[in-house]
Amino acid sequence: MHADQFELRLAKVRHRFAISLESKIKHAVGSIDGMSGSDEKAVDQISHNYRDLHGICGIGPTVGFTATGAAAQAAERVLLEALREKRGLRAEETLSLKAAITQLQRAAESELRSMYRRGG
Repeated sequence: MHADQFELRLAKVRHRFAISLESKIKHAVGSIDGMSGSDEKAVDQISHNYRDLHGICGIGPTVGFTATGAAAQAAERVLLEALREKRGLRAEETLSLKAAITQLQRAAESELRSMYRRGG
């Protein structure tokens, strides 16, 4: 594959990632309070957000979103124990998740601005 073709394909993947990144973060922010408690809905929200964050961790650094990937990994770690135990978040975990999601938002905003400045 020629370098130009590779760069074009990478730009397309990066663009799709950027579009999905914004919606995944918005969903995580909007569902934080719903991840507390002992009902099945809280566990479902944790599971959904964990999958989204896990995807960001894996794909982000590959397409040039290194800080975003690291921030998503920190948020993912907050959810892991509750996910394994199939329970809602405890109060301290909710606070940790809010802080981690704030860091994720900042990292994503910075890297998205940089991407759009580069024209990618």
